[in-house]
Amino acid sequence: MDLRVKRIIEIIDERLTDKLSEEILSKTVNLSAARLRQLFKKATGLSTMQYIKRVRVKRATHLLRTSFLSIKEVTFRSGLRDVSHFVRDFKKQYGVTPSEFRARIGDKTRNRRFC
Repeated sequence: MDLRVKRIIEIIDERLTDKLSEEILSKTVNLSAARLRQLFKKATGLSTMQYIKRVRVKRATHLLRTSFLSIKEVTFRSGLRDVSHFVRDFKKQYGVTPSEFRARIGDKTRNRRFC
């Protein structure tokens, strides 16, 4: 994998809650936004923005599993700005809404305790 792409992935992980754009990221590794898109897509199979969205939703999943934060708070702590977009993206990726996901996790945890 190209070292610049690896560095972008590190930056995304470190600054997930920041406003990230291809322009900002490309400047950090001295590439044009177009060249970054090409390299990133070749290395990951995803566009830069698709990758960021996927990482943010994955972080939200972790928070839903491990915290009692509200859906709104999970949204913001994952670097997402709009709850309705988060719910839509989450459902698209996992097939259930964040609330349904949390309820299923809770049901599994409760069932394990009493089995």
